[in-house]
Amino acid sequence: MKKRTLHTLSAIALAISINATMSPLVMAAWPSTVSGDSLPSLAPMLENVAPAVVSISVKGNHVSTQQLPDALRFFFGPNAPLEHTKERPFRGLGSGVIVDAKKGHIVTNHHVIENAKEILIQLHDGREYKAKLLGSDKMSDIALLKIEKPENLVEIKLSDSDKLRVGDFAIAIGNPFGLGQTVTSGIISALGRTGLNLDNLENFIQTDAAINSGNSGGALINLKGELVGINTAILGPNGGNIGIGFAIPVNMTKNLIKQIIEFGEVRRGVLGVQGGELTTELASAFGYKTNHGAFVSQVVIDSAAEKAGIKAGDIIISIDGKDIRTFAELRAKVATLGAGKEIKLGLLRDGKNKIVTAVLKNTNMQKAQAENLHKALTGAELENYSEKKIKGVRVSLVEKDSIAMQYGLQEGDIIVGMNRKEVKNLGDLRKLFEGKPTLLALNILRENSSLYIILR
Repeated sequence: MKKRTLHTLSAIALAISINATMSPLVMAAWPSTVSGDSLPSLAPMLENVAPAVVSISVKGNHVSTQQLPDALRFFFGPNAPLEHTKERPFRGLGSGVIVDAKKGHIVTNHHVIENAKEILIQLHDGREYKAKLLGSDKMSDIALLKIEKPENLVEIKLSDSDKLRVGDFAIAIGNPFGLGQTVTSGIISALGRTGLNLDNLENFIQTDAAINSGNSGGALINLKGELVGINTAILGPNGGNIGIGFAIPVNMTKNLIKQIIEFGEVRRGVLGVQGGELTTELASAFGYKTNHGAFVSQVVIDSAAEKAGIKAGDIIISIDGKDIRTFAELRAKVATLGAGKEIKLGLLRDGKNKIVTAVLKNTNMQKAQAENLHKALTGAELENYSEKKIKGVRVSLVEKDSIAMQYGLQEGDIIVGMNRKEVKNLGDLRKLFEGKPTLLALNILRENSSLYIILR
């Protein structure tokens, strides 16, 4: 048994030795002194960055719906329900990154906090805080948390992930298997990876820095200690690391958290094109000399693309001067830029380069759980409303016997003000709640009348 243990340790020591030998010039940027000798080390940089990475533990309930078997339905009679729901409690672990120390903002993955009723943050120094969810986006797997009354937090500096190159060194920091903060290193293996889940927005950074279960939401940083990505997924048997890990580029993350902070939601941008990857055969058929880009097969009527002059058969090769290699990359970047954003698209048409300007439209599919704004709204679901020259927040759902129903909220109500201040969207409402007023007077439009509902 002892020999096997020593053999394992020797293998680990060998791996560390190889890594150090492969990159002495880069690592020498952070010399550390041992017995008077200067040795290359990442330790000085990590000492500054590590406090910005946190551990996250969550509690909640998974709700599942099952069909009632025919035999039981016959037994209980014709009035028996067709299905029944079950709640199963769960606990989960993950990681997060402090992006704003003053406001206590922490970025993590949506799947880390999904269905969570309680979110607990543990800092690098052992301090613990309860956190609330400001907003999340399932399709891009990003969530933004906030801890109340933050003190002496350390935030991480955000890099420009569009400047990453394959071969750049990368360091992953997270909380794998609940062991506590762990650091691993590697390189950027690939960029623009897609195909893990076709329903989601994918434009992943691939790295061979070891990422395991519990690393989700943690930091992928460069040798300057700057955040380049949020670790989100691995490809490996039984959830173990085989050197293929994926991170969400920090530039996508910036756009998403900016929207959550400003509007209280992610305002998905829509270009209005359909298409696919530009294969070698397709490029040859259209006379193109490149197989990099997003091939446009159809332009939606009255879309941002149509108004910009994009046509079927075009190949989109850049957004705001930055190259696009695949249709999946185009889809992910457009969707996370946000509605109303003006972008410049580089096109190939009939063998010639062309630049067009498009203003992205909104999907109009933005909703929020009201309890994330205030406990008095528990049981309600809210969404932005903009029709007939009226802008506000519409109550799209009120659960029976909920706190929101007890206060008098009804489905279809439109919140247009609070405490004599105008409310045009969920972002406005969130900001007013964050001021923690002692009395909450909601100005409601209901059918053809205006009324006030008082919350406490």
